[in-house]
Amino acid sequence: MSLALIRTRALAGLNAPEVTVEVHLANGLPAFNLVGLPDTEVREARERVRAAIATSQFEFPQRRITVNLAPADLPKEGGRFDLPIALGILAASGQVDAAALVRHEFVGELSLNGSLRPVRGGLAMALASVRAGRALVLPAVNADEAALAREASVLPADSLLAVCAHLNGHTPLARRAPPPAAEAVANEHDLAEVKGQLQARRALEVAAAGQHSLLMFGPPGTGKSMLARRLPGLLPSMDEAEAIESASIQSIEGTFDASRWGRRPYRAPHHSASAPALVGGGANPRPGEISLAHHGVLFLDELPEFDRRVLEALREPLETGTVTVSRARQRAEFPARFQLIAAMNPCPCGHSGNPNGRCRCSPDQVARYRGRLSGPLLDRMDIVIEVPLLDHAEMLGRPAGEPSAVVRERVAGAWARQRERQGEPNSRLAPGRVDTLCAPDSAGQGLLDHAIRRLNLSARGYHRILKVARTIADLAGAECVGTAHLAEAIQYRRGLDTR
Repeated sequence: MSLALIRTRALAGLNAPEVTVEVHLANGLPAFNLVGLPDTEVREARERVRAAIATSQFEFPQRRITVNLAPADLPKEGGRFDLPIALGILAASGQVDAAALVRHEFVGELSLNGSLRPVRGGLAMALASVRAGRALVLPAVNADEAALAREASVLPADSLLAVCAHLNGHTPLARRAPPPAAEAVANEHDLAEVKGQLQARRALEVAAAGQHSLLMFGPPGTGKSMLARRLPGLLPSMDEAEAIESASIQSIEGTFDASRWGRRPYRAPHHSASAPALVGGGANPRPGEISLAHHGVLFLDELPEFDRRVLEALREPLETGTVTVSRARQRAEFPARFQLIAAMNPCPCGHSGNPNGRCRCSPDQVARYRGRLSGPLLDRMDIVIEVPLLDHAEMLGRPAGEPSAVVRERVAGAWARQRERQGEPNSRLAPGRVDTLCAPDSAGQGLLDHAIRRLNLSARGYHRILKVARTIADLAGAECVGTAHLAEAIQYRRGLDTR
């Protein structure tokens, strides 16, 4: 047989489209041609495949070899096509049973000695193989993440020789069993370790209960980063579907860690991060920090130090929960339902308003520093809270706050009320549903009308106050949004006046 067909997978965003590797052997001078829109990594497969076949004690055919990666208009990148190309050559030359190829899909990068190296996107490819009804053969290092697709038939292998032995019926590959279901894991950072800061702790609980965005400002060393790091421990555990989505993004980026399966991600990029690093990009689109924080927390410390264009790129994903990366050859859409937590100093030196420090910043310097944050971005912050310096008594005393486990129970109760009432968190309510589900009583409506005039609120700010008030009512177990709930929500919004 001089023609062989092998199924494999490419990556396009979170999808893994099917690719057919067609290998044809013809008479003529020995040559190895690779077509089908391959990038540099894929074209280099010719040398890796040649060496791997030879070192695995197979015969590399001295004929004219043509390899086509179909469909031709889909960009191909990475080393995942090494294994299917090698198997196609061996099947076309009669050294591997071609009939066994039909039931399998193959991905894997080959070393020169024939061993298999890991590839990105193992979970996405496993999910796609389930829909195609075929078993997936891939490097053993990727087996744990691929097995998260519980219905997939995942066959891990260590080398080209092991895969050929399986196809020829000599030594079948063992199917990797799926891991246990995701379980709640105690966060290593406990809220009880935070001394004082009762108002900030309360704001953090409200933010967790409704998945609201939160901006903390205050002098250096007051615990802003410490508070943010403890937010994931206040959030209820991910369900199976959320855990799979989060793991799929990490798998595509190549950062999947089996030990953190089922735990909410926490991403804290440095303020020098570029827009593509934050929202995703590249010639072959890859997910950015906001997608890696999907179903988790994105913490931006020193918020005004980020490039303004980078921060402006967050505005649309904050509203839609997705980000679309468009390039000349392809377009990819990544989920980005993250909870934004940010921290900043009140001025460039950080000591504005600090009675124990000397602020040397002029009013113009302070205005320019705070002016780095645009009004539309600040308008999307549900809660703005000051984190002041602690006095000596609080600093030297023992932590007296509630532990994360106690706060998490209240947050879980609020989440359950929101799921039962509307099927989604309060922060994601559409404007039409806000007026229905978050409507205050008559006394509360009067207070809200006064706040609209006094604070000059936009329509977005008005709705965000109602959403936060609804979350506060949910924490209290109240059916209706009352005056006390609205007063607390308005107080969080008044923090914007400190700019």
